[in-house]
Amino acid sequence: MNLTYLRAGALAVLLPLASAAPSTPGLPAAPAARPLQGAKPDPAVIAQFGLYNDAKLQSLITARGKQMTAISDRPGDYGFTVVDSPIINAFATPDGHVYFTRGIMAYFNNEAQFSGVLGHELGHITAQHGKKQQRNNTIAGIGMLLGQLAAPQVMQSIGGVVQQGVGLWMLKYSRGDENEADGLGVKYSTKIGYDASYMADFFQTLQRTEEQSGGGGVPTFLSTHPNSADRYTRVKGLAAQAKQATGRSAFLVNRDQYLRQLEGLTFGEDPRQGFVENNVFYHPDLKFRFPVPSGWKSQNTPDQFKMAEPNGKALLVFLGAGSGTLDEAAQALVKQIGLSGAQAEKTTINGFPAAVVEGDQAAQDQQSQQQSTPAHVRSYLLQDGKSIYAFIGLAAAASFGTYAPQFDAAAKGFSRLTEASKLNRQPEKIRIKTATGTTTLAAALAANGIASGRYEELAILNGMKTTDRLTKGMLYKVVGR
Repeated sequence: MNLTYLRAGALAVLLPLASAAPSTPGLPAAPAARPLQGAKPDPAVIAQFGLYNDAKLQSLITARGKQMTAISDRPGDYGFTVVDSPIINAFATPDGHVYFTRGIMAYFNNEAQFSGVLGHELGHITAQHGKKQQRNNTIAGIGMLLGQLAAPQVMQSIGGVVQQGVGLWMLKYSRGDENEADGLGVKYSTKIGYDASYMADFFQTLQRTEEQSGGGGVPTFLSTHPNSADRYTRVKGLAAQAKQATGRSAFLVNRDQYLRQLEGLTFGEDPRQGFVENNVFYHPDLKFRFPVPSGWKSQNTPDQFKMAEPNGKALLVFLGAGSGTLDEAAQALVKQIGLSGAQAEKTTINGFPAAVVEGDQAAQDQQSQQQSTPAHVRSYLLQDGKSIYAFIGLAAAASFGTYAPQFDAAAKGFSRLTEASKLNRQPEKIRIKTATGTTTLAAALAANGIASGRYEELAILNGMKTTDRLTKGMLYKVVGR
């Protein structure tokens, strides 16, 4: 969460989404041979997730992606990027760009697994699954933004605007699309020399992570790429056929090479970008704190921190609002959100100059273009040195009074962060260890100071069971600060 400025993209959660509309009926489809242009990452995707600054992993995904592009069924100007999210996911945009989160990179245990999933995502592009989904207007409101954070009541009250952001790119595919992408993933990874059967093993790892999390929280790979009971067997069979067809006897796995590239990878949430603890949001780098409404769901992204009432009846967004004056920020806010009857009042909050802006937002229904139930908005703008921050609270006008106290408490609780334990909080990193002798994974984890309550989590991270045996010289993952 950088919160450096306020722009239309940063307020996507509050604005109608014209680009989500279906294509114009009657127009011919694009020629199948037309190359896609996705070499550069979409600024909106990067605003949502942030780039992950790791030259080794970025070089790996670019190199393998280009290799696959060259032998794919639909060569084009594609791009491949690692983004800074702990969620275990990968997705491809219809314009031809593949994104892997650092979260999914952490759970691969060899290059063969990585290449199989990379081929799978490239397959979604070459088979034009994303374009088909857009034509059918089946954009998914994925919880990476607010699909899991806000229930239909808020969507309806502000014109369905929470079906935006990541939902544009992270489409939920049909079983047929998934099967086709699996086949293409096997085909492409085999063609560049990898043992595609390891992709099937990775699906088992994904299934274990889903089961361990209880299926709740922010969706992961298997939420946007539906799994099936026969997927493991099917992919194993496809891989065996693909390998046999090549006439070769040896295929790459590259376990050690891949694991060594994970050394130092940020694991889980990065507290330097902000974290929630005991209903308080702390930002060590920007040195502020504020309370989060009790019981509300929250999500932190590079440019916003979002809080939603659990039944989806109210939403509070915290974000950067530029570096000008409070008056300029207030005027920009009114314009960008589209407030009518807006009123502004100057005040002071915990020593910070502030302004309160309030008004109505009449959202449009994207399909009928008719006015839907309006939302009432109350925003607090606070000036901290050269930076201005905004709390934007909204709810249906009829119920706004119920949630205004929570909006007020969060904004009025904004204060300077001075606690050393919070200011110095560091993220966990993946560390690659070498087994010094034959031992079980559980024993190796214990020897590295891992708490017993995390053995299963670390076993899944290693693609192993706690009882599996490590041989002398074998590499494995642990995590630590």
